[in-house]
Amino acid sequence: MFKVLTLNNIAVEGLRRLPRSRYEVASEIANPDAILLRSQNMHNMEIPASVAAIGRAGAGTNNIPIEAMSARGVPVFNAPGANANAVKELTIAGMLMGARNLCQGSEYVNGLTETGDALNKVVESAKKQFVGFELPGRTLGVIGLGAIGVEVANAAFALGMKVKGFDPAITVQNAWQLSSGVDQAETLDQLFKGSDFISIHVPLMDATRNIVNADRLALLNDGAVLVNFARGGIVDDAAAIAALDRGKLHAYVTDFPTAELIAHPKAIALPHLGASTVEAEDNCAVMVAENVKDYLENGNIRFSVNFPQARIPRLNGYRITVANANVPNMVGQISTCIANAGVNIEDLLNKSVGQFAYTIVDVDKEPSKELLEEIGSIAGVLTLRNLGKPV
Repeated sequence: MFKVLTLNNIAVEGLRRLPRSRYEVASEIANPDAILLRSQNMHNMEIPASVAAIGRAGAGTNNIPIEAMSARGVPVFNAPGANANAVKELTIAGMLMGARNLCQGSEYVNGLTETGDALNKVVESAKKQFVGFELPGRTLGVIGLGAIGVEVANAAFALGMKVKGFDPAITVQNAWQLSSGVDQAETLDQLFKGSDFISIHVPLMDATRNIVNADRLALLNDGAVLVNFARGGIVDDAAAIAALDRGKLHAYVTDFPTAELIAHPKAIALPHLGASTVEAEDNCAVMVAENVKDYLENGNIRFSVNFPQARIPRLNGYRITVANANVPNMVGQISTCIANAGVNIEDLLNKSVGQFAYTIVDVDKEPSKELLEEIGSIAGVLTLRNLGKPV
């Protein structure tokens, strides 16, 4: 029986992937094997030693202590792309809200007290102050061409916009999905220069903090619209407000409110609605629950942010998995231990990413306690799991 601790409300569709015959799932549970969460901040949380996996029902993982979990050999899973359509739709909506002054117009109408013909007259006379502009023919710069960025770029191109994207780490899979009409920007400065809209789709990390700053905003066409449904901290909000004040920005639409942005008449701040659809919450929960389940039961890793993708189909052997520091001869040492124990390897996969590596080994005999202890004692081994035969 696996124990799963939930730190937030996880969509029922996801929890259904964890059958009650094999899983105990609760918001309070001792010695959990895994933790599922959405936005709960785990950085000051004491994470039990029993935890073998953490699953974030969403794309961003900055609320999870990745470095500490990596050092413990604990993979952290997320759900990239599961909320892509929801964020794409909101991004297009944000571009329209900014370009067409929709929120300001709505706020104006909500403040009217006239009725009947008087109301009609004041509405007609005031609408000219909310004149906006259309999307076709305008240039959109997309920062980040992951699952969401690709969908945004393709949708904007389909709407008749000129689109350019920047992502030096774009995957082959995402490149195949990107419309051939989307131009490539070699640098961020090139992306900003001459753009009428900027939309951000990258995680918050040291390399992306404040990448939207005063110098880059100055490269935009006058009256541009900045849209941020990625993460707070990627945009230098003070620089964005200054750009709004001088007219370089026509609007700044963000999912990450601050007191200063709320007070600014040209800023549109929303309450972190990016993935807040029933469909997106279901998709994220299902994706992360299935991947955590596959890891707990089979040791397979898919969509982990700190360990490499590693998957082998389960046949009839006994499975051992090892998370370790990415150092030379680790596979050789593991294989030697197994051979010296008189056990035959039926299948083996070793993958690495950065400082960490992961090995799956299927053997023909049940590994003894002594063999497991010997493998576990190899310098650099972080976590050793004995998964036995497939159920």
